[in-house]
Amino acid sequence: MQIINQEAFSLCIRQAVRAELQEYFKTGGSQPLDSEKLLSKQELAAELGVSLVTLTDWMKKGLPYLRLHKRVYFKKSEVLNAMQQTINE
Repeated sequence: MQIINQEAFSLCIRQAVRAELQEYFKTGGSQPLDSEKLLSKQELAAELGVSLVTLTDWMKKGLPYLRLHKRVYFKKSEVLNAMQQTINE
């Protein structure tokens, strides 16, 4: 049983893509804040100038991170906010 035919489905997809592209170019091609690039442990350690051991220790002490399968990622903005809060305490 087919709920929507292929032509109607294709039209819906084209319209959705067109609307997204128009919105993207309307904002000057800038990415939304939610699409912040995730950093790996190695990338964040290099950015902060610390070792992986130090970074792991900070994670145990509450540094915010995301676990996707067996990998760990960080949002730089969240890490900087957490570090700023620690300094202000």
